[in-house]
Amino acid sequence: MPTTAPAFSDATASDSALRRFLFGLPGVDAVGLEARAASLGTRSIKTTAKAYAIDLAISMIDLTTLEGADTPGKVRALAAKAVNPDPTDRTTPRTAAVCVYPDMASTAAAALAGSGVKVASVATAFPAGRAALDVKLADVRDAVAAGADEIDMVIDRGAFLSGRFLKVYEEILAVKAECGVARLKVIFETGELSTYDNIRRASWIGMLAGADFIKTSTGKVATNATPANTLLMLEAVRDFRAATGVQIGVKPAGGIRTTKDAVKFLVLVNETAGEDWLDPHWFRFGASSLLNDLLMQRQKLSTGRYSGPDYVTVD
Repeated sequence: MPTTAPAFSDATASDSALRRFLFGLPGVDAVGLEARAASLGTRSIKTTAKAYAIDLAISMIDLTTLEGADTPGKVRALAAKAVNPDPTDRTTPRTAAVCVYPDMASTAAAALAGSGVKVASVATAFPAGRAALDVKLADVRDAVAAGADEIDMVIDRGAFLSGRFLKVYEEILAVKAECGVARLKVIFETGELSTYDNIRRASWIGMLAGADFIKTSTGKVATNATPANTLLMLEAVRDFRAATGVQIGVKPAGGIRTTKDAVKFLVLVNETAGEDWLDPHWFRFGASSLLNDLLMQRQKLSTGRYSGPDYVTVD
């Protein structure tokens, strides 16, 4: 089956070839990785740069609701907030997307029509991924037919952890084919992969299979996006573009709640992958509460005072 990276076609020719390739990747120095992530997280930025970073972070958010209690009204309210995050300041950027379950994609699409804000939908039996492939593909088809511009799929962690790497690769290929023109984000659930080496291997499987984005997590487990695992994934997309010329996005998700957190991640992007990734087309935050803190910090910069939590809507 073809991939978007012909330079690595031999690596995916068979299960044994893929295994050799993945285990031939350089091992991750966990201590060095965490030390570099921590060091970059201490960088401070001045007022003008902070204002730019806040607006950039807002424009990179996939504003998300993925709860069993989601209703059409809640999705429409979230869509309105994505289009106009601060009704008192029309200079506030729109968010990148609204992310919902497939059955809410049509509601989101109708609410966001003409706004430029994308509709993202989780699929493939999110968040566990425990379903037959035909069920997962039907999930993707339904979401795309309902108006999803982007699909966030979960990999089969059971297959990955038991060493069935080609199965994971071929599932991503199959999902990518069902996406059509919709962009595909591949979620690894890094908190369940146990090691940094596994995160690096999963990143390469996703990239070889044609992912448009690689994404840390579902936000539904204890350990989600961290500076260290995001740094590792940024290194992977940087190295992949150097080898193939193909640029792939990164989406940390889960646990990023404050402006300070967001700025740390933007520094990671700039210092690791480079300025080309400082764009909503190539970097996203999977978040629900982050936007509120960004809005409060944005008002603080413009007025000199904090508005307090009552200033922003409760999602």
